[in-house]
Parts: sequence; structure tokens; C-alpha cells
Amino acid sequence: MERQRSFGFYALLTLISWLSMLGFDLFLHGGLLAGLYKQPHPFLLSPERSFALIPLGYLSFLLLAVLLVWLITRMALQGWRRSAIFALQVGFLIWGSFSLGLISISTIPLALLAGWFIGQTVEMGIGGAVIGIGLKSPKLGRLFFSVFGFIIVMVILTVVLQNVGLIFANESF
Repeated sequence: MERQRSFGFYALLTLISWLSMLGFDLFLHGGLLAGLYKQPHPFLLSPERSFALIPLGYLSFLLLAVLLVWLITRMALQGWRRSAIFALQVGFLIWGSFSLGLISISTIPLALLAGWFIGQTVEMGIGGAVIGIGLKSPKLGRLFFSVFGFIIVMVILTVVLQNVGLIFANESF
């Protein structure tokens, strides 16, 4: 029998999952894929404009975190592994569909599209794992601090990649 949780519990779990996704997103775009953004391309906005619009992109991940909490809860998935695998599958379908649509109407470079597809799919899996852990926990404080630690690690890795010159695909499209 599933225990009854308050709206506040699910809202906090959604927030924690979203934060884990944002931490990985920073690492993905600011570290691993940063070299792909260095070359101007008609598909991409200017760096200044992109930076100003980052909050909108982050809000889109909040909607995905809400979707994952809703689906994982409704399907009564148990544990981090089942939730992560399910979220990876959902991510694969969402970002695969988005990628196919984008390639059909834009000039997006294939390396960038592949990076987005793979990275955003992994990001969904991370969010799902966090949800799975949270649903098995009576309280979310420890999970919050674990995700906070994860974010710190992602920030450090991003800074290292940017400063040591290990940025992936640092050539033009």
C-alpha cells in the first residue's frame, strides 16, 4: 500500500529533481558541449541573447520534472533504478522526437543535436533517479543535500573543463 504524501512533499521532490537536472545541464552545456557554442552559427542565438534566455530553458526542465514526478508516482515505480530507467526512456522519446523535428526544420549542426539528444536524455534519467530515491524516503532533507553536493561537483567539473582546455568538440560545426 502506497503511503499518502502531501502536495508539499511532491512539490519539494519536484524541486529537488529539477535542481539535479539543472546541475547536470550546467555541466553539459557549460562544460562538455561548450566548444560547440563557440563558433557562430545561424541556428544559434548570440551568446548574450542566449544567456539572457537561460531562465526560460530552465523553466522547461521544471515542466519535465513535474511530468516525471507525476508519471513515476502514477506508475508506482519503486526505487531509483526503475525510476531512472523509466525517465531515460521518457527522455529518449521526448528528446528523440524533439531532435527529429528540429532537424526537419532547421540548420542545427548534427554534433550539437547529438549532444543535446544524449545529454538531455541522461538529464532526464538523473531526474528520475532522484525522484525514485525521494519516493522511498520519509523525508527529503538528506536527498536535498546530496543533490546540492552533486551540483557543486558539476560546477567544479564545468570550471575544470573550461579552464584546463578539455572542452569536447572545440572545433567548428
